[in-house]
Amino acid sequence: MKTRDREAWRKRFDAKTVNCLPLPTLLLELLDSGRWKTPDDQLMRAKIPSLKEPVDFLRSVEHIAFESQGFLADDERTASLFHEYRSSTGVEKSLPWRDVEKSLLIAVNREIGADLGIALDYRSGTGDPSVLISDWWTGDHTCHWREVTKTFAEFVSLLRL
Repeated sequence: MKTRDREAWRKRFDAKTVNCLPLPTLLLELLDSGRWKTPDDQLMRAKIPSLKEPVDFLRSVEHIAFESQGFLADDERTASLFHEYRSSTGVEKSLPWRDVEKSLLIAVNREIGADLGIALDYRSGTGDPSVLISDWWTGDHTCHWREVTKTFAEFVSLLRL
């Protein structure tokens, strides 16, 4: 990565925000204390049965920023495949679409090519965003984003973090 590109990328986040979205205080506390760790795969399957393949939690603000760039929404074909869009284009879409400008990925697929994610969705507000998972098992061979919990705090409680 060129120095100029690296500097521009670093401006996208600071210690408490990514893409101008505030990270939940609880997430920052979990990251700082080292308790933000991927739960056991069996627990994940039991608590989130529609997540059919393993994911890994992103372990730093930098990794969250890197994975949350939202470039898939910039190409019409991939945007349709992944159900991702940018609300700054003047279009608002609801689930199963993910607004890449109002969400942040906090976990991604463990296996290359699985294209899975767990995201904070700030369309519900910035205080305690809802949590979405990607779902490729809908039958139409596209990714549909589904709400798994109404708040991040509820997600943390569900997974006993």
